[in-house]
Amino acid sequence: MAELLEAGGLRLVEVAAPVVPAEARTAMDREWDTAVLANPALFDGPVAVCAGLSRDTPDTLLVSWSRATYRHFALRRVPGATAPRSLFVSIVQPTEDGRVLVGRMSSATAAPGRWQFPGGSVEPPTGDEPLDEPALRRHAAVELAEETGVDLPAAELTRCLVTHGEDGQIGVHYLAPPLPAPLLHQRFEALVAAETARGHVPEFDRIALVGSPAELPDLTGPHVAYLEPVVRWTSRRVGS
Repeated sequence: MAELLEAGGLRLVEVAAPVVPAEARTAMDREWDTAVLANPALFDGPVAVCAGLSRDTPDTLLVSWSRATYRHFALRRVPGATAPRSLFVSIVQPTEDGRVLVGRMSSATAAPGRWQFPGGSVEPPTGDEPLDEPALRRHAAVELAEETGVDLPAAELTRCLVTHGEDGQIGVHYLAPPLPAPLLHQRFEALVAAETARGHVPEFDRIALVGSPAELPDLTGPHVAYLEPVVRWTSRRVGS
């Protein structure tokens, strides 16, 4: 499960990168190499990981983050190692009748078959650019377009929730304006056709529109921990 947090403000502060002891690093590299052999599409690019979450003020959340690469997540499979915690964004894309879009991760991803909202891990900024809320919102807009074909200006996304998972993962969730259900299916089908024509495997191999948590068991396969509580939250607000 995941704790749902609401706040008027969100502040992000960079802290020192995690230190991985030599023995754990060797095991991490071994696990990463094994994962890449099983899925050559995996890429060891830069990623921002969560170092901490606290209340900066009663109405502001403070997220501490640091720089790592995706291979650091292989520490989750190393007994006794301290693995980094994910920092990710996701997008709640509602329909005009109050349902929300969820997608199933394809075989080319790190979590094939898993159902979740559109979104992904946060990448650290380059140069002097800050990692702040406008940057998170831009990243969320890119993820929505890349995974569903729905291309919206970042300014149209509104932060609605922050989730804190039992494993320490932090998700920043944005609400998109409602769109007609047929349009969402058309955009996704056009994206899949375009990606397939390029020889690429789309990140989602299927989408579904759900109106309440009671419909989630119909989605065969694993679900991210935050899916049920966020769907429950949105069904009370978006669908009302």
